[in-house]
Amino acid sequence: MMAFLAGCAEAEFAAVRDYCQVSDASVSRIATALDEAGYLRIRKGAVGRRPRTWLSLTPAGRTALTRHLAALQAIADAARTAGADAAEQG
Repeated sequence: MMAFLAGCAEAEFAAVRDYCQVSDASVSRIATALDEAGYLRIRKGAVGRRPRTWLSLTPAGRTALTRHLAALQAIADAARTAGADAAEQG
């Protein structure tokens, strides 16, 4: 969900749900946890008479995502190095 939100300024709840292919309950639960962590902003409003919810990453959320992606890349790099070392020894 954070990766999807990183690509836009703000997204409607339904768009996040549909793109991530999860239930309303899952989006709600994750969004609440990320909001409590300070990573996500939840904005409620209406379009006409229909209530709507919009989600956006906070600056802290963008930083956390960047760090998480860097950590994943470091793991992949370490695995690649370990594989190359094993191939040289084998």
